[in-house]
Amino acid sequence: GKRRRKTVYGRTRRGVAEAITKLVRDQQQQIPISTPERLTVRTYLTNWLEGRRSSVRPSTMDSYGAYVTHHLIPELGRTRLTKLTPGDVERFMSAMLAGGSSPRSVNHARAVLRKALNDAVRSGVLARNAAALAQGPRVPSVERPVLSPQDARRFIEGVRSNHEGALFVLTLACGLRMGEVTGLRWEDLDLRGETLRVRQALQRGSGEWRLVETKSRASRRTLALPDVAISALQEHRQGQLRERLGAEELWGNDWDLVFTTATGDPLNPSSLTRRFRALLKQIGLPDMRFHDLRHSCASLLIAQGVHARVIMEQLGHSQISLTMNTYGHVVAEVQREAAGQMDALLEAESSTR
Repeated sequence: GKRRRKTVYGRTRRGVAEAITKLVRDQQQQIPISTPERLTVRTYLTNWLEGRRSSVRPSTMDSYGAYVTHHLIPELGRTRLTKLTPGDVERFMSAMLAGGSSPRSVNHARAVLRKALNDAVRSGVLARNAAALAQGPRVPSVERPVLSPQDARRFIEGVRSNHEGALFVLTLACGLRMGEVTGLRWEDLDLRGETLRVRQALQRGSGEWRLVETKSRASRRTLALPDVAISALQEHRQGQLRERLGAEELWGNDWDLVFTTATGDPLNPSSLTRRFRALLKQIGLPDMRFHDLRHSCASLLIAQGVHARVIMEQLGHSQISLTMNTYGHVVAEVQREAAGQMDALLEAESSTR
C-alpha cells in the first residue's frame, strides 16, 4: 500500500516520455514494474491472469487458470521471462505428453502461453514470443459420430417423454451450443412467429452461474424454428408451468430460462451430458458427445442440399471456411451422391437417343 517511486532516464525528452508511457501501460496491464530481466514466468503469468479477469468469460478464465496453475507454472515458472526460448516451450510440451496429456490439451496450454506472451511483446517486456515460435504436437483428426436421418428420427421419438426432451430436440434441430441452449430465455422465443434468437450463453465460473455474451458476434443470430421443435417447446412449457406450481416458494429461475431443473435452477452441463448419454444407450444409438448433436444438425442440413452459407449462419460460425473445414467430409459424401445422380441422369438421356 506504500507509494513507490520509479525513476526513468533517457537522452532526450522524447525518450523519457516514451519510457514513462511504457511504465503506465505496464502498470495498467498489471505487468510487474520490476526489471524485466529479473521477471520470472511464474510472476508474469500470475499477474497476467489477474489482469484478464475482468475482460474474459468465466469459463475462459477458469480454463486459463487451470493451464497456468497445473501445467505452465510447475514446468516453466522458475525460468526468467526474457530467457524463455522455443526449446523450453517444446520441452514443456514433451513433458505434458509424457505425463499423459493429449496433444489437443498440450496445444491448448501452448495457446494460453502464446496469448500471454503476446501481451508481453505488445507492452515491450519481450522482443519475441517463444511460444509462437515453438512447434506444437500434431493433433490427429478424429471424425466425430453424427446421427443419420433415420437415427435422428429414432432419437427424437426416444427423448419425447424425457424431462429435457425438448432441449435435445431443439439442439439437434437448430445446431445450438450447450451454453446457448441452456441459457435460452422464454423472451428469446417467438413460437407464433416460429423464430428463436440466440443472444447469450449460460456459464458457470467461480462457483456461480452467469449469463454471458455469445462466443462471437456471428453467434448472435435469429433462427427459424422447425415444426418439430415448436411442438416440443409448447409441450415443455406446459410441463414447466406444472413444475413451477408444484415447487411453490422453492422455484427459482430468476432469468426465466426455458430449460431448468424441476425447481427452476440452471442445468449443470456435466449432469446434462450424463443423462444425454444414458438416453442414447436406452434408445440403442451409438455413444456420442452432447456437442455432436450440433454436428449432426450440420450434417443433416448438408445431406438435404442446404447451401454452406446458410449452414454457417445457422451454426453461428464467423467464417464459411470454418464450416467447410469442419464438415468437408460430409460435403464429399454429398458430392459423391450428386455424381451418382448425374450419371443416372446422363445415362438415361443417352439411352433415349
